Amino acid sequence: MYDLHTHTTFSDGELIPSELIRRAEEKGYKGIAITDHADYSNYKIIIDNLLNLKKEINKLLKIKFLVGIEITHLLPEKIDDLAHKAKERGAEVVVVHGETVVEPVAVKTNFYALQSKYVDILAHPGLISDIDIKLAADNGKVLELTTRKGHSITNGHVFHIAKKFGVKLVINNDAHSPADLLSKDMLKKVALGAGATEDDYKRMIRVSEGFFKNA
Repeated sequence: MYDLHTHTTFSDGELIPSELIRRAEEKGYKGIAITDHADYSNYKIIIDNLLNLKKEINKLLKIKFLVGIEITHLLPEKIDDLAHKAKERGAEVVVVHGETVVEPVAVKTNFYALQSKYVDILAHPGLISDIDIKLAADNGKVLELTTRKGHSITNGHVFHIAKKFGVKLVINNDAHSPADLLSKDMLKKVALGAGATEDDYKRMIRVSEGFFKNA
């Protein structure tokens, strides 16, 4: 199991990074990315502190750990610039908070995120359009199926349109608390519930695993 979308006390999560990592390890996760909500005001703080943590503990961990951010509710036109700055600062994975149907995310967030070469994953992209999914396919972007309440409403749409256009998918918890780190069985059930087959689910896990190869 892998989770490329999690939150700590650096944004709106309940746990400090070390505890989140430990709890994920105990649950059987092989890799975890910490991707706290970020804009221009805090991305340096998040990345610098996580890089320092990784430097101190990474060699002692069995679980693999990636430093990341989730660009959240930013003006869409600024997504590429901040994603670039985050990668230059040392972020290993950049997630963008997509146009979920349960929050007032700015229109064109999906579009601008999928145009940026510095964005790795578009999280919970909601009712993503054919135009945007073609952009994802052309640019080799990864979309997220999510286990998170509310955001998961559109998982079926995201899965089917991604499969239609050959876009890679991962399944993430968007974890904010210990209870959000689902078991392997429940992760699979969420994927199957969105319309995936066993083989589709295995492909999602392989895509996630790929992010951790050099961690």
